[in-house]
Amino acid sequence: MPLSDAALLRFLSSVHPYDSLDPALLQELAPRFRQIETAADAPVYVLNAELDGLYLVHSGEVEVRDENNIPVSILGPLNSFGERGLTRGGRAVTSARAITDSLLLLLPTGDFHNLMASQPQVARFFDRRRPGSVGSNSLATTRVEAIMTRAPVTCSSGLTCQGAAQLMRDHGISSVCVTDGDQLQGILTTRDLTAKVLAAGKPISTPVAAMMTPDPLTLDASAIGSDVLHLMMEHGIGHIPVMQRGVLAGIVTQTDLTRFQAVSSAELVSALTRATSAKDMARVTAEIPRLLVQLVAAGNRHEIVTRLITDIADIVTRRLLALAEKALGPPPVPYLWLACGSQGRREQTGVSDQDNCLILSDDLASGDEVYFAQLAGFVCDGLNTCGYVYCPGDMMASNGRWRQPLRVWRDYFRGWIAKPDPEAQMLASVMFDLRPIGGEAALFAGLHQETLQAASANSIFTAHLIANSLKHTPPLGLLRGLATIRSGEHRNTLDMKHNGVVPVVDLGRVYALQGKLPVVDTRARLEAAEAAGVLSPSGARDLLDAYDLISQTRLEHQAAQIRSGQAPDNYLAPSDLSDFERSHLRDAFVVVKTMQSAVGHGKAMLS
Repeated sequence: MPLSDAALLRFLSSVHPYDSLDPALLQELAPRFRQIETAADAPVYVLNAELDGLYLVHSGEVEVRDENNIPVSILGPLNSFGERGLTRGGRAVTSARAITDSLLLLLPTGDFHNLMASQPQVARFFDRRRPGSVGSNSLATTRVEAIMTRAPVTCSSGLTCQGAAQLMRDHGISSVCVTDGDQLQGILTTRDLTAKVLAAGKPISTPVAAMMTPDPLTLDASAIGSDVLHLMMEHGIGHIPVMQRGVLAGIVTQTDLTRFQAVSSAELVSALTRATSAKDMARVTAEIPRLLVQLVAAGNRHEIVTRLITDIADIVTRRLLALAEKALGPPPVPYLWLACGSQGRREQTGVSDQDNCLILSDDLASGDEVYFAQLAGFVCDGLNTCGYVYCPGDMMASNGRWRQPLRVWRDYFRGWIAKPDPEAQMLASVMFDLRPIGGEAALFAGLHQETLQAASANSIFTAHLIANSLKHTPPLGLLRGLATIRSGEHRNTLDMKHNGVVPVVDLGRVYALQGKLPVVDTRARLEAAEAAGVLSPSGARDLLDAYDLISQTRLEHQAAQIRSGQAPDNYLAPSDLSDFERSHLRDAFVVVKTMQSAVGHGKAMLS
């Protein structure tokens, strides 16, 4: 039976976001809703159909299915549906049918868009896209490409030091980049001219090639400003060339940073570089929870917060490696220390254990292993002292299995790809997130590329990796909205790690494998997958929005725990969220489940 005008108005007044509208506006809007009586098992709309408007369930139940015909929601009274399609071009991205006899209210498309345009609270509720960045004048949130000096002054390696000095004088700069065509060869600074030429009594006709710093440290244009500051502090340098797709794109100097500040993280980095023991560093890393709270409170996006926190872990690791070499002597052969897991992906939060390994040169001789066993033990023990607790699964360089010559690592990856049993799937998943931290990076470059090529070409391995990625599912309950943990210490909470961010991390890894993409962090993988055509623009946008919301919610939960004096964890009680927040979070989980379904059916939501 259709609702009377008065009953309709009372119902809308109880539903968010209509309950936030001015009463006069709501009274004017209510008659615009069409009342649709839908019989049990009747379709409401089909996939890709042009939507008539936004649907709201007054009574009954509606089942929503994704593009692979997998159920993602059963919606009861007070629930809206169809908004994703309306905000993505007007066509349905799901299908919907009534499970029981239902009364639906339909707000026509034009009225929906008018309401979105005129009422910010309605737009915030229905437009689930990630918010714009904040703190754009903060070093922590500013990309290097916005700070650097573009088209830096360059010279050839054959130019004399006098000629280079004249270039610096004429341009009012303190360094020149030495190039061969578009390839960076080195950098020469005024400090080089003072210390290496004038103070050493060298003739001013000395070629630049003899005085420059060859193969200088560089950053990619996608790095953030604090990466510059941390690199400068760690290595005692004041000029960093910036590269884009392997070509010199600019340079950033200490002068460029004067209007930017990243005081808290910079202070920690500075203290770590002066530390002489793991205990000294532990006093510094104890401040990480405070840093997390400050960064979240300042409105920084989740990927900025986790990047800054991971930077600290990287510097702790490199400092421990330096201390180990000082204690043990120089390494007998080249080595490379790598991080995997959240550190490898630059996604550490307030809760992190350690996952790492060592690749040793194939020149390893009998007896050399003792040195590296001691080095690995020194660093892993030091990381544990600093709060990066030992890996529960013993996936650390202190375990001899994960401290091997390059040839053994090649055999590992070949074996995992050729015979993808459950352990191989798990290990391959972890090891695809490897990122060099300290040592000889060349030991990994060839191995990484070979592994991507071999794994992507093996359809059986890819299928197993996809299946493994679907083991972690979003916490969705068809009837009750969000599915919480049923028993144990964390009963009635959501695991925001294993059922929240991990499903997206796993999807990003699959896309990276399918596209042979070398990037490691999840957000970069999703963006690169879209650029490579592995993931459609609409699929990438939806998944990035969902990942941002889930990750941000997780960080805000941890920050709230720290502020209240608790140790941060990943277990969030839905009751701690508002109805608004729960609704958005559930929508994000629905997107993730839909994308998992697409991958499981051999698709990537390409359109």
